[in-house]
Amino acid sequence: MGAAHGTGFGHIARPDAAWLARLPAEPILDPDLGIVDPHHHLWRKPGYDYGLPAFLADIAGGHRIEATVHVECHNAWRADGPEALRPVGETEHVAALAAAQQARGGPRIAAGIVAHADLRLGAAVAPVLDAHLAAGQGRLSGIRQQATWDDDPAIGHGAPCRGLLRRADFRVGLACLAPRGLCFDLWVFHHQLDEALEVARAFPETTFILGHCGGQLGYGRHAGRRAEVFAAWRAGMAALAACPNVVCKLGGLTMRLAAFDYAARDVPPSSSELARLWAPTVHSCIELFGAGRCMFESNFPVEKMGVGYATLWNAFKRLAAGASGDETQALFAGTARRVYRI
Repeated sequence: MGAAHGTGFGHIARPDAAWLARLPAEPILDPDLGIVDPHHHLWRKPGYDYGLPAFLADIAGGHRIEATVHVECHNAWRADGPEALRPVGETEHVAALAAAQQARGGPRIAAGIVAHADLRLGAAVAPVLDAHLAAGQGRLSGIRQQATWDDDPAIGHGAPCRGLLRRADFRVGLACLAPRGLCFDLWVFHHQLDEALEVARAFPETTFILGHCGGQLGYGRHAGRRAEVFAAWRAGMAALAACPNVVCKLGGLTMRLAAFDYAARDVPPSSSELARLWAPTVHSCIELFGAGRCMFESNFPVEKMGVGYATLWNAFKRLAAGASGDETQALFAGTARRVYRI
């Protein structure tokens, strides 16, 4: 096994290509089903360059990817100038890649862009949002500022501070999104769903896109407490689903849920096994939010530490096997097109 294979949950490293190749290629299920992948990243990290060529190679495995949404990952920020405007560099970079790729034909990569802005700037975030809109060349769909926080150092945090969603300055900045037609990608852990509920209720005019099935944790201090965590998570999700302005992304389960330990396996799980492992979480989300407010996401290349792209979408198709035609269309493309305005 490669070095990335032994990396702990929640930490990103280069995937082990040789290990992924140990799983025999699966036939592509329902290859004509159109897919909008509403959550992926393109980045250059130390020792791990996942740019457009790598992503194009991953999505070329047989599923019908029609368009994608790029989500901020602190990549290609401006190296100088006002600090608040430095994240605009990522939007400029992704929009340029997307425009060049569109000219070549094929899937519409980054047809939607979710950018980063520090909403703690309050009303002063307005020019940052406007700069993102200009840089996005019509592709900017929303903003993400990570709110994840856990006191366990094995889990850590992506948020700049504890209780981000409850800060008055953050909420002043958040109020600047809806007038510009921008949604907010909401990334919290399961024990923060009460904070997510508060902010969703406080801003009914803003569309919130809950990432990664609500951030159910299965490692660190949450290990060995699966039933307890699931019950608390489901209660929080049920309350949040009562807010019509919240939709849910179905994915992001490899790194955080810890339903299987990819670092300890000789062979990656098949799509059938993944569907079985993830069914309680994914089916609960669809039951609570409805297919019209859910969308499958790849979260690539993060998920690539435990599963290949083709296998991942096969697993999603197995999970949606009981859905009607309209529900299937919504889960794989329709919800993403509507919410991200693709």
